[in-house]
Amino acid sequence: DFMTCEGNELAFAHVLAFPHWPSPLTLLEGLAKSGKSHLARIWADRAGAIAATPENLEALAASGDTTPVLIEDVDRVGYDERGLFHFLNQSMRDERPVLMTARTPVANWPYATNDVKSRARLASHFSITAPDDILLSQMFVKLFADRQLSVDPKVISYLVARMERSSEEVVALVAIADRLALSRGRAITRAIAAEALEIRAARQTDEGV
Repeated sequence: DFMTCEGNELAFAHVLAFPHWPSPLTLLEGLAKSGKSHLARIWADRAGAIAATPENLEALAASGDTTPVLIEDVDRVGYDERGLFHFLNQSMRDERPVLMTARTPVANWPYATNDVKSRARLASHFSITAPDDILLSQMFVKLFADRQLSVDPKVISYLVARMERSSEEVVALVAIADRLALSRGRAITRAIAAEALEIRAARQTDEGV
């Protein structure tokens, strides 16, 4: 359910190319809700990757294993700098695939020394940008059409103006709106679109997103 656009197509192609990567480390950089975490999860599923946390990073480095690892929010979660540096060194030495996500450029990462940043700069680096209004609208039209649904463009504009800006959100909102309309035997109206947005927001709150 990942939809490619100009802002993510290179990163998507890189994920699909796994395990034939030119180097073990990959960095996906993008603002919140740009789709980088969605793409990272796709890679983790394909690669059978372990999710790193500040608590298990040291154990992952000490294991000597080469199982792929996903490090989400490497610039925000609070990883121990020395432990992260050791882990990235181990991954490069043993060619252990690692995919990192970050919201900010490497130069702005909150680490006291340049050690971690120097390793991150060796990664295959992809900047991901959120889709614009036109592309989001096109995604809605396509996904509704795939379900044989014709939706008023004003309803789609209403969704685009209020949603979080990622292809993942389009997929989720289409599914919710379709289910609501089907259960009530109605077309997808602005009222149903508003309810779909509320349901989606509530789910994300419950999931801690």
